Formats: sequence, structure tokens, C-alpha cells
Amino acid sequence: MADMDDLDKRFAELVSQIERKEQRQIKKEAAKEWSHLPRYRRQRRRRIALAVASVLVVAAGAVVVYRPGWVAPVGKALSSRFVETRENHRGPVPEETAPVAVTPEPVSPFEGSPAKDYAEGVKGITLPKARATGGLSREDVATALRHARKLLVAAHLDRKTLAGGRPTALVKLLPLEQREWFLKNLDNRKPKKGHFNTRYWVTSLAPKAAELATGVIKVNGRTKYVRFHEGGRTGVKVTTNYLFVYAVRRPGQTGQSERIIVHSIGELIAYREGGRLVLWPVSWNDGGVTGARCDVEDGFVHPYYDDSVPDKELAKATGAPVDPYTLDPESQDEDCALASRV
Repeated sequence: MADMDDLDKRFAELVSQIERKEQRQIKKEAAKEWSHLPRYRRQRRRRIALAVASVLVVAAGAVVVYRPGWVAPVGKALSSRFVETRENHRGPVPEETAPVAVTPEPVSPFEGSPAKDYAEGVKGITLPKARATGGLSREDVATALRHARKLLVAAHLDRKTLAGGRPTALVKLLPLEQREWFLKNLDNRKPKKGHFNTRYWVTSLAPKAAELATGVIKVNGRTKYVRFHEGGRTGVKVTTNYLFVYAVRRPGQTGQSERIIVHSIGELIAYREGGRLVLWPVSWNDGGVTGARCDVEDGFVHPYYDDSVPDKELAKATGAPVDPYTLDPESQDEDCALASRV
């Protein structure tokens, strides 16, 4: 038993040395990272650094997740030494007590954010009960609500559009009179006065700059409608207010992902004209994007990664941080604002 006591003592001393060394290294790296991060990312990264340090203090075995190359050699040496001593003193290990390999469950990229509890995909787009309103029948109102949902799906969940492709899914849902205008201004970097790049009506990740890290897209929000009367037309106005949360990464890379939060606010009017039901999007995908660069204006979402160059527009932001998970944030005068979290 003297040999075993000595081995246990040496094992404890070695683990203690490893923990102290690793903690010093983690603090050094965290301090270095903290010094160069943009303001709106500092608080979140600081929490991550502290979380890693606390895990290291809890148990040396937990370090395997973060430092597999550092732990493996030591663990292997201790294991072989321990097995040799145990065989000399205690005999063979019973089968039922042999160590069992455990594969850790993957952590959701939405963990630690409100998006974790959001519904997935189209399930997060909820519709109110349709009632006859504004001279339209209950069936007409229900059609308008379903059309609004289809527009949201096409703009924010269609995989081709998300990958930066032509937003065909949305174009097919537009009135014929509106399609020509939309396609004429699609990806137009220099639109005429009174027009804009219609790529902003959809969510498209910048090609070669980002891709979805998971097929899961979190959605939360609401749909409402009211009677409207304008320009001699009467019907209903449908307003959509939703958050779409994506986990993205650089193309072809694995590991850490970043969250992109798109706040989509839209307005659709429905009325009858010439015996047919007209469904006309007045505005779409207003609200803003969190987690993307402010200094690139091409209609695509350019994620801000940990090692991205500083955002020139961000440096001009002076207002209070905005909570991107709020459906009704306070109005902002700045085009680029600080985010309290991602």
C-alpha cells in the first residue's frame, strides 16, 4: 500500500502543477484577446474566457475538450503507470469496472442565448386567427396571412437565397407588376434615386465569406393584421415582426461558429380589385442585422468574425447598446449601433 499511496500523492501533485500552469496560460491568452476586440464584442468574449477558466479549475479531465493535445500525453503516461502498479498489487480489473468511453454531446450553437428556446424554422412563424376584416372575407384574410408566411420563408429560410443565390423563391411570390422592379434593382450597387438594392429584402450570406454551420435556424416573432383604407382601396394590412437567428462560419471550416440575428419587419396589404385578391408587399425585411459588418453595403450579410479587421462604421457608433433579441427596440438614429449581446 505504500507504493499506491506514493503514486496517489505524485499524481495529485502533477495534476496540481498542470492546473496552475494551464490557468496562467488561459489568463494570459484571455488578456491578450481582450485588448484587441471591438467594443461591442468585448463583454461576450470576456464571459467566454472566464467560463473556460472556471471549467479548468473544476476538473483536470474537463480540459480534454479545450486542450486535447496537452492532456493526452500526460494521461497516457499516468494511465500506463497506474495499470502496471495495479496489476502488481490488485490483480486483473473486473469487466464491469473497466472504464467506459463517453462521447460528449455536441453543444448547440444557440446555447447561452434566448434563441436556444426559439422554435425551429417555419414552426416559429405563427399566424393569428383569420376574421372577416376591411371588407374581405375570412378566407381572403387567411390567404393574406399565409402569403405573408410564405414571403418570410422565401426571404429568410430558403437555402438557395441564404447561400447568396438568386432569390427565385421570393420573386415567384411577388405580384407580376412588382417582379420587374425587384429584378431590375437586384444587386444593383448604384440604384437610381428613389430605388434601392432589393437584395436587402432577403437574407443572403456573402458568398465565400460565410455558410450555415447547422441546418437549424431559430425563429421567434409575431404576425398581426388590421383594417386599412387608403387611395380608395379597403382591405387588411398584415405586419410581420420576426427574429431569425443563424449559426454561421467561414466556408469549409469547422469548429467555432458565430450567431447572426436578422430582425425582419414587413408589411403586406391585401385588397380586392377587379374581382381578384391583390397581395402587395409594401416593405420587407426592415429592422437590421446583428453580428454582421456595418461597413459593407452590398445587400449581403458579411459576418464579423473574431479575427476580422476592425469595422470602420462601428467606430462611429456612440449610442447605447441595443438588445438584438428585442422585437420592439427603441428607435435608433445611427445606421450602425452597438449590440449588448449576440
